[in-house]
Amino acid sequence: MKPEALRSLLEAVQAGGVDVEQAFAKLRELPFRDLGYAKIDHHRALRCGAPEVVYGETKTPEELAGIATELASRGANLLVTRVDATQAKAIQDAVPAASYEARARAVVLLQGPQPEAPPKPVLVICAGTSDLPVALEAKLTAEVLGNRVELLCDVGVAGLHRLLAHGEKLREAGVLVVVAGMEGALPSVVAGLVDRPVIAVPTSVGYGAALSGFTALMGMLTSCAPGLSVVNVDNGFGGGYAAAKINRLSIPSK
Repeated sequence: MKPEALRSLLEAVQAGGVDVEQAFAKLRELPFRDLGYAKIDHHRALRCGAPEVVYGETKTPEELAGIATELASRGANLLVTRVDATQAKAIQDAVPAASYEARARAVVLLQGPQPEAPPKPVLVICAGTSDLPVALEAKLTAEVLGNRVELLCDVGVAGLHRLLAHGEKLREAGVLVVVAGMEGALPSVVAGLVDRPVIAVPTSVGYGAALSGFTALMGMLTSCAPGLSVVNVDNGFGGGYAAAKINRLSIPSK
């Protein structure tokens, strides 16, 4: 349940438009709904500011369809990450309004009024085109959480002039998510150019000694650039989620 929906329900009870029993029926499964194979956390948006996000990898299509149906039925936004085409079809059969973003491997459904976007965008920077699926996962996540997001592709350190040509865009962002594989140098460069939070996302892109992203991860963790935070390998969702929450702090309190 969204905070706005709960507030509206309580105001309706106070005004006499909804009786206590009706309100109780709506609230009785608010903490979570037990499906047997999953316990759907309907309280997540009230606690954390965003509804539960579903990690799709290793779940069956049937399980994902049931989970997606339950979340969507409460009017919440839906984001299911790491899904293939078969899983996505099962979700869309159950929730026809949902869309599948194949490159990002995610299913998305936005419902009802969306929150006010922060004044500055989240900027997702992608070192190489091979890193793009992870970058798109980060972009989609930040968008679902109510942010304007811009994407800057293929500006890695092998041709640094490509990044420097976008200096104004770097400075205008509220938070930057930098996605890179190989040796993972790009986030350090970006963090040395801006006064905004920078979140580094290592990817598993690279030849043998890249060690499936471990080399990029270690390089980012040992960066000399201050203000750089690092998430797990290929975790575009984690980078986008962290950036979205940080950026939303810039909205003035009402």
